[in-house]
Amino acid sequence: MEILRVKLERAGYTRGREILRDVSFSLQAGEMMGLIGPNGAGKSTTIKAILGFLKHVEGEVHLQGDCRYGYIPEHPVLYDELTVWEHLELAASVWGIPQAVYTERALELLERFQLREEMHHLPRAFSKGMQQKVMFVVGFLLQPELYVVDEPFIGLDPRATKTLLQLLMEERRRGAAVLLSTHVLDTAEKICDSFLLLHQGRCVARGSLERLRRQIGRENASLMDCFDVFTSV
Repeated sequence: MEILRVKLERAGYTRGREILRDVSFSLQAGEMMGLIGPNGAGKSTTIKAILGFLKHVEGEVHLQGDCRYGYIPEHPVLYDELTVWEHLELAASVWGIPQAVYTERALELLERFQLREEMHHLPRAFSKGMQQKVMFVVGFLLQPELYVVDEPFIGLDPRATKTLLQLLMEERRRGAAVLLSTHVLDTAEKICDSFLLLHQGRCVARGSLERLRRQIGRENASLMDCFDVFTSV
Protein backbone atom coordinates (compact mmCIF):
# COMPACT_ATOMS: atom_id res chain seq x y z
CA MET A 1 0.00 0.00 0.00
CA GLU A 2 1.27 3.44 -0.91
CA ILE A 3 1.78 5.61 2.18
CA LEU A 4 3.33 8.72 0.62
CA ARG A 5 3.39 10.14 -2.91
CA VAL A 6 5.42 13.24 -3.69
CA LYS A 7 5.56 15.25 -6.91
CA LEU A 8 7.42 18.52 -6.50
CA GLU A 9 7.66 20.52 -9.70
CA ARG A 10 9.32 23.47 -7.96
CA ALA A 11 9.96 24.30 -4.33
CA GLY A 12 11.99 26.86 -2.42
CA TYR A 13 12.07 29.42 0.35
CA THR A 14 11.37 32.46 -1.84
CA ARG A 15 9.30 32.74 -5.00
CA GLY A 16 11.33 32.66 -8.17
CA ARG A 17 14.39 31.13 -6.47
CA GLU A 18 13.54 27.44 -6.49
CA ILE A 19 15.87 24.97 -4.81
CA LEU A 20 14.04 21.83 -5.98
CA ARG A 21 12.88 20.95 -9.46
CA ASP A 22 11.13 17.79 -10.66
CA VAL A 23 11.52 15.68 -7.50
CA SER A 24 9.03 12.80 -7.50
CA PHE A 25 8.80 9.52 -5.60
CA SER A 26 6.45 7.28 -3.66
CA LEU A 27 6.89 5.29 -0.46
CA GLN A 28 5.14 2.02 0.31
CA ALA A 29 4.06 0.56 3.65
CA GLY A 30 7.02 -1.13 5.32
CA GLU A 31 9.55 0.49 2.97
CA MET A 32 12.59 2.43 4.11
CA MET A 33 13.90 4.95 1.59
CA GLY A 34 17.27 6.62 2.00
CA LEU A 35 17.27 10.30 1.04
CA ILE A 36 20.88 11.01 0.12
CA GLY A 37 22.93 13.65 -1.63
CA PRO A 38 25.78 16.13 -1.10
CA ASN A 39 25.48 19.13 1.20
CA GLY A 40 23.14 21.65 -0.38
CA ALA A 41 21.51 19.07 -2.67
CA GLY A 42 18.03 19.82 -1.35
CA LYS A 43 17.41 17.02 1.17
CA SER A 44 16.24 19.28 4.01
CA THR A 45 14.18 21.34 1.57
CA THR A 46 12.49 18.16 0.34
CA ILE A 47 11.61 17.20 3.91
CA LYS A 48 10.24 20.68 4.64
CA ALA A 49 8.15 20.58 1.47
CA ILE A 50 6.69 17.22 2.49
CA LEU A 51 5.87 18.46 5.98
CA GLY A 52 4.30 21.70 4.71
CA PHE A 53 7.00 24.00 6.10
CA LEU A 54 7.64 25.78 2.78
CA LYS A 55 5.45 28.57 1.44
CA HIS A 56 6.56 28.27 -2.15
CA VAL A 57 5.77 24.79 -3.47
CA GLU A 58 4.38 23.81 -6.86
CA GLY A 59 3.29 20.20 -6.92
CA GLU A 60 1.57 17.83 -4.55
CA VAL A 61 2.24 15.74 -1.47
CA HIS A 62 -0.29 13.00 -0.82
CA LEU A 63 -0.57 10.96 2.40
CA GLN A 64 -2.69 7.84 2.28
CA GLY A 65 -6.03 8.15 4.07
CA ASP A 66 -5.69 9.15 7.71
CA CYS A 67 -1.96 8.50 7.69
CA ARG A 68 -0.12 10.05 10.63
CA TYR A 69 3.53 11.00 10.41
CA GLY A 70 6.28 11.43 12.96
CA TYR A 71 9.12 13.86 12.23
CA ILE A 72 12.46 13.48 14.01
CA PRO A 73 14.62 16.48 13.05
CA GLU A 74 18.41 16.62 12.92
CA HIS A 75 18.52 19.15 15.75
CA PRO A 76 16.43 18.23 18.81
CA VAL A 77 13.48 20.50 19.57
CA LEU A 78 12.66 20.32 23.27
CA TYR A 79 10.95 22.53 25.85
CA ASP A 80 13.30 24.01 28.46
CA GLU A 81 10.89 23.66 31.38
CA LEU A 82 9.55 20.15 30.69
CA THR A 83 11.10 16.93 31.97
CA VAL A 84 11.59 13.95 29.69
CA TRP A 85 8.42 12.33 31.03
CA GLU A 86 6.42 15.55 30.61
CA HIS A 87 7.48 15.66 26.96
CA LEU A 88 6.05 12.17 26.54
CA GLU A 89 2.83 13.08 28.35
CA LEU A 90 2.43 16.15 26.13
CA ALA A 91 2.98 14.17 22.93
CA ALA A 92 0.53 11.48 24.04
CA SER A 93 -2.13 14.07 24.92
CA VAL A 94 -1.79 15.83 21.56
CA TRP A 95 -2.25 12.51 19.76
CA GLY A 96 -5.06 11.40 22.07
CA ILE A 97 -3.26 8.32 23.37
CA PRO A 98 -4.80 7.02 26.63
CA GLN A 99 -2.48 6.95 29.62
CA ALA A 100 -2.88 3.22 30.07
CA VAL A 101 -1.64 2.72 26.53
CA TYR A 102 1.30 5.10 26.41
CA THR A 103 2.72 4.54 29.91
CA GLU A 104 3.87 0.98 29.30
CA ARG A 105 5.35 1.77 25.89
CA ALA A 106 7.02 4.95 27.15
CA LEU A 107 8.75 3.08 29.97
CA GLU A 108 9.89 0.38 27.55
CA LEU A 109 11.36 2.95 25.15
CA LEU A 110 13.11 4.84 27.94
CA GLU A 111 14.66 1.58 29.08
CA ARG A 112 15.81 0.66 25.58
CA PHE A 113 17.46 4.05 25.09
CA GLN A 114 18.92 3.98 28.62
CA LEU A 115 16.97 7.05 29.74
CA ARG A 116 14.90 5.48 32.53
CA GLU A 117 16.91 7.14 35.30
CA GLU A 118 16.67 10.54 33.57
CA MET A 119 12.92 10.44 32.93
CA HIS A 120 12.17 13.17 35.50
CA HIS A 121 15.12 15.36 34.52
CA LEU A 122 15.12 18.41 32.25
CA PRO A 123 16.68 17.46 28.91
CA ARG A 124 17.99 20.99 28.30
CA ALA A 125 21.12 19.99 30.25
CA PHE A 126 21.61 16.74 28.31
CA SER A 127 24.26 16.16 25.66
CA LYS A 128 23.18 16.40 22.04
CA GLY A 129 23.14 12.62 21.76
CA MET A 130 20.91 12.24 24.83
CA GLN A 131 18.56 14.93 23.58
CA GLN A 132 18.34 13.09 20.28
CA LYS A 133 17.39 9.92 22.15
CA VAL A 134 14.55 11.82 23.82
CA MET A 135 13.30 12.78 20.36
CA PHE A 136 13.44 9.14 19.29
CA VAL A 137 11.44 8.05 22.32
CA VAL A 138 8.75 10.65 21.53
CA GLY A 139 8.66 9.61 17.87
CA PHE A 140 8.44 5.88 18.51
CA LEU A 141 5.87 6.40 21.26
CA LEU A 142 3.38 7.72 18.70
CA GLN A 143 3.76 4.77 16.29
CA PRO A 144 2.74 6.72 13.15
CA GLU A 145 2.31 5.25 9.69
CA LEU A 146 5.18 7.35 8.33
CA TYR A 147 8.49 8.32 9.91
CA VAL A 148 10.51 11.21 8.49
CA VAL A 149 13.95 11.05 10.08
CA ASP A 150 16.66 13.62 9.37
CA GLU A 151 20.33 12.71 10.05
CA PRO A 152 19.62 10.52 13.09
CA PHE A 153 23.09 9.03 13.58
CA ILE A 154 25.01 12.24 14.38
CA GLY A 155 26.07 12.28 18.03
CA LEU A 156 24.70 8.83 18.85
CA ASP A 157 26.82 6.26 20.62
CA PRO A 158 26.99 2.74 19.11
CA ARG A 159 24.46 1.25 21.54
CA ALA A 160 21.89 3.98 20.82
CA THR A 161 22.48 3.55 17.09
CA LYS A 162 21.81 -0.18 17.38
CA THR A 163 18.62 0.47 19.36
CA LEU A 164 17.44 3.00 16.80
CA LEU A 165 18.01 0.59 13.92
CA GLN A 166 16.22 -2.22 15.76
CA LEU A 167 13.19 -0.01 16.42
CA LEU A 168 13.06 1.17 12.81
CA MET A 169 13.02 -2.45 11.66
CA GLU A 170 10.26 -3.29 14.16
CA GLU A 171 8.17 -0.38 12.93
CA ARG A 172 8.66 -1.44 9.33
CA ARG A 173 7.40 -4.92 10.19
CA ARG A 174 4.36 -3.21 11.71
CA GLY A 175 3.81 -1.58 8.32
CA ALA A 176 5.24 1.89 8.87
CA ALA A 177 7.14 3.59 6.06
CA VAL A 178 10.41 5.42 6.73
CA LEU A 179 12.04 8.30 4.85
CA LEU A 180 15.59 8.52 6.19
CA SER A 181 17.90 11.41 5.28
CA THR A 182 21.52 10.58 6.02
CA HIS A 183 25.14 11.01 4.99
CA VAL A 184 26.10 7.69 6.60
CA LEU A 185 26.02 5.73 3.36
CA ASP A 186 27.45 2.46 4.62
CA THR A 187 24.60 2.17 7.14
CA ALA A 188 22.00 3.33 4.62
CA GLU A 189 23.20 0.67 2.17
CA LYS A 190 22.52 -2.05 4.75
CA ILE A 191 19.10 -0.96 5.98
CA CYS A 192 17.30 0.86 3.14
CA ASP A 193 15.17 -0.81 0.45
CA SER A 194 15.46 2.10 -1.95
CA PHE A 195 17.17 5.44 -2.40
CA LEU A 196 16.39 8.92 -3.64
CA LEU A 197 19.61 10.63 -4.68
CA LEU A 198 19.47 14.40 -5.02
CA HIS A 199 22.06 16.62 -6.67
CA GLN A 200 21.74 20.36 -7.23
CA GLY A 201 18.06 20.26 -6.36
CA ARG A 202 17.12 17.50 -8.77
CA CYS A 203 16.54 13.77 -8.52
CA VAL A 204 19.47 12.15 -10.36
CA ALA A 205 18.76 8.55 -9.32
CA ARG A 206 15.94 6.65 -7.66
CA GLY A 207 15.34 3.01 -6.78
CA SER A 208 17.03 0.02 -5.20
CA LEU A 209 20.79 -0.34 -4.96
CA GLU A 210 20.61 -2.94 -7.73
CA ARG A 211 18.90 -0.42 -9.99
CA LEU A 212 21.52 2.23 -9.20
CA ARG A 213 24.25 -0.29 -9.96
CA ARG A 214 22.71 -1.08 -13.34
CA GLN A 215 22.51 2.62 -14.16
CA ILE A 216 26.25 3.08 -13.65
CA GLY A 217 27.13 -0.31 -15.17
CA ARG A 218 28.91 -1.70 -12.09
CA GLU A 219 27.45 -4.92 -10.71
CA ASN A 220 29.18 -4.84 -7.33
CA ALA A 221 29.27 -1.09 -6.75
CA SER A 222 28.68 0.21 -3.24
CA LEU A 223 26.21 2.97 -2.48
CA MET A 224 29.21 5.30 -2.11
CA ASP A 225 30.38 4.32 -5.61
CA CYS A 226 26.94 5.14 -7.01
CA PHE A 227 26.89 8.41 -5.07
CA ASP A 228 30.26 9.41 -6.54
CA VAL A 229 29.17 8.72 -10.11
CA PHE A 230 25.79 10.45 -9.93
CA THR A 231 27.13 13.56 -8.16
CA SER A 232 30.28 14.04 -10.22
CA VAL A 233 28.41 15.62 -13.13
